[in-house]
Amino acid sequence: MIDAKASTDTRVAQNLAATEAMTEWTLETLQAGHAAFETARLIARRLGAHRRGDVCEVMLWVPELQESRVSEGDIFIEVLDIEGEATLVRSRQELSFRRTRIPVARIDAWCMAAIDGMQAGTRETIGSFYSLVWRDSENVWTRIFDPLSASLPFGPFAPAEYYDIEAMQAARTDKAYYDALPEGEVHKFGPAGNIQQVHVPTATASMSIAGLTRHFNALAERVRQGTELRPADRIFLGYDAVQLLPLEPTTVYEAGPDFWTEVEDDDDRLLVDIRRPDTTNWGYDVVISGMAAINPSLLETDRPDELVDLAAALHNFPGKPKKLILDVVFGHSDNQGLRGLSHHYFAGPNMYGQNLNYRNPVVRAILLEMQRRKVDFGADGVRVDGAQDFKWWDADTDMMRHDDEYLQEMADVVQEVSGRKYRPWFIFEDGRPWPEADWELSSDYRAVIDNQRDDDVFQWGPLTFAHNTPFLYTFWLSKFWRIQEILRCGSNWISGCANHDTLRRGTQINPKLNINTRLGDTRMEILDKAYDHPAAQMLTYVAFPGVPMDFLNAMARGSWGFIRNQDDKYGVKVVAEEAISLNWQVDAYTYSIPGNFRRLKELGFEDRDSLGRFFVILPALVEATDYDLVVMAKLLNEVDPPLQGPSPYDAGALKLVARAWMDDMHDYCNVTNYLDDLGDAHTEYMLKLRQFRAERPWLRENYGPRDVFDYETPTKGTVAFRSLRHGPDGEQVFAIAHLEGKPLIDIDPTSLPIPGLDGGGWKVALRSPTIGADYEGGSIALHDSMALLYVRNKPS
Repeated sequence: MIDAKASTDTRVAQNLAATEAMTEWTLETLQAGHAAFETARLIARRLGAHRRGDVCEVMLWVPELQESRVSEGDIFIEVLDIEGEATLVRSRQELSFRRTRIPVARIDAWCMAAIDGMQAGTRETIGSFYSLVWRDSENVWTRIFDPLSASLPFGPFAPAEYYDIEAMQAARTDKAYYDALPEGEVHKFGPAGNIQQVHVPTATASMSIAGLTRHFNALAERVRQGTELRPADRIFLGYDAVQLLPLEPTTVYEAGPDFWTEVEDDDDRLLVDIRRPDTTNWGYDVVISGMAAINPSLLETDRPDELVDLAAALHNFPGKPKKLILDVVFGHSDNQGLRGLSHHYFAGPNMYGQNLNYRNPVVRAILLEMQRRKVDFGADGVRVDGAQDFKWWDADTDMMRHDDEYLQEMADVVQEVSGRKYRPWFIFEDGRPWPEADWELSSDYRAVIDNQRDDDVFQWGPLTFAHNTPFLYTFWLSKFWRIQEILRCGSNWISGCANHDTLRRGTQINPKLNINTRLGDTRMEILDKAYDHPAAQMLTYVAFPGVPMDFLNAMARGSWGFIRNQDDKYGVKVVAEEAISLNWQVDAYTYSIPGNFRRLKELGFEDRDSLGRFFVILPALVEATDYDLVVMAKLLNEVDPPLQGPSPYDAGALKLVARAWMDDMHDYCNVTNYLDDLGDAHTEYMLKLRQFRAERPWLRENYGPRDVFDYETPTKGTVAFRSLRHGPDGEQVFAIAHLEGKPLIDIDPTSLPIPGLDGGGWKVALRSPTIGADYEGGSIALHDSMALLYVRNKPS
């Protein structure tokens, strides 16, 4: 790792001529007669800090200053340059900044300044930091952050770093990938064959984007050299695309400490106590400000170049390039977003925090510009989280409406990387009318598909959306009506049961329900196998149309849950809701392993039973006391025999336990903890399934008139799905998958009375791991989780 160098000692000053040119352009644009939204989109392209030769042009939209009647003479761009040598990769340090306040020009709500002497950050160099500051009549200064900043080493609630995006793009190593795209036209990326979903902090021991890049580069080299693959290698192979959980800056510690704390302040110097951002989050608790940048907690070097490097590693992968898909969250903001953005961005509270004000043309344009800049890091696809939450209030009808026009505008954004223009492949998670009570019945998962112009728009399908529990008896038959929909109209759905949301929901299920005990001997085994199920994967990759998606943690049979260590007020309540996952993911042995749950052990929970006892009582007290921490602590101290843990309990001790649980679970969910336990036969089977699908892209299409999907009735206690599909070249593919229930004894799958199956000539293409390699056809006993795949070529 190379430490960055501090910026050079160059005089920072306003460039009057360039500033005047900015104001003239802005005025001309505002008065050109365009519609308000079109005008806002033109101006949004120039918001933030941009390098124009040796000049830095800074422009911000600050309507709050206009409505507060702040004078132009009281508004400045504050430039902060680190004095002396420095690095950004220390956990804590005091940094001295040289301060320069640059006057701005203002036109209505737009403030701008062209500045000489600002240092642009690069991979090797720390840039100047900047924000807008204004002075009130009492001489009190207030800082406004740039929501469109490119680099945020100290998080979204601190000055941004002026960064040389052009230099970062010029240095990318995947230019050949883009050179292969058509020149002079806007290329449209189509669907991937399948997707691997990855949470960066739990994907590698490094817990960073740079670490994930090194992993893919090392894996690529093993593939090039033909090195024998290990199970840990196979779970990353056979995927066309990698979809990262959100990389945007998330919430910060609710009760502190802040990552940027000003210690000494005078006119030309600022001393700051800097803490390196180290929050853990599953990625969806965004604050909207800074969405064009990368969460600094995910960056090993605090350089945004890490994301470009990852895109290049995927695009340069041997054999076939891997696509990069970014998961973006613009459907809501955490309440902390109010710290970083004015009220103009928000349209009122919701269950997550704040609705966004999509009807404001400037807000709408800024959100789309944030998306454009983030995807320009080199993503080929975009997954939109919670598209059903993009709503606006229609005063004429006195009701909320889904903003499908905005979703179309998202899909229409044109990207430009390495001189090529393109539009990414778009995937929408949209379960409308969720969260209405009957959403599981009434959602058709096609609202966006049916409303958009492109024929390759995708949505998450009904077995991919939340609340899927494949480890409960009768799950598969209870979902058969949804499976029938997949067969008829699933070609533009993402399929598969294992993702960040469904696996998390699975760990929240009461273990006293009707659990399919044939999946394993323990709850941990049952949960792991349910979401990494040989027979279910046969359905996903062979029987079902659409694009399969697997979650890395599920394929590694690793743990997963709601990970967020920033909460103070409701942290204990959140952990009480997650406490049931202890029953599914942690046993006495795994708890006892040195290094696992070390923070909870330090607090006094010496073994799993003591923690389990505490977690049985905690949720009940949350309910009984209406979440009164003081009363909860008093009652916990009265339990007999006494509870282990930080004794005596008080509100502070309960918060310590909650934080320890979140931090320990984050470590426990890291995939590297589970790689050594993966099996050769199982991972090889899963990889071969993915390869089989890749060789037959026609399997993505909906069922035709000759295709068959059914199960034997009466079931006689067994759910065994059968699928017969016909390829365009005459090849037939037949699969049988035992999903749950009693074994099928002495069954010859290719002799079943299924239309089109007769005639012989079937060859076994793939067997699930518990079926012997010597099985080439004929009678067999199929048990839970077993699956067989047959192929037959077209008649000669």
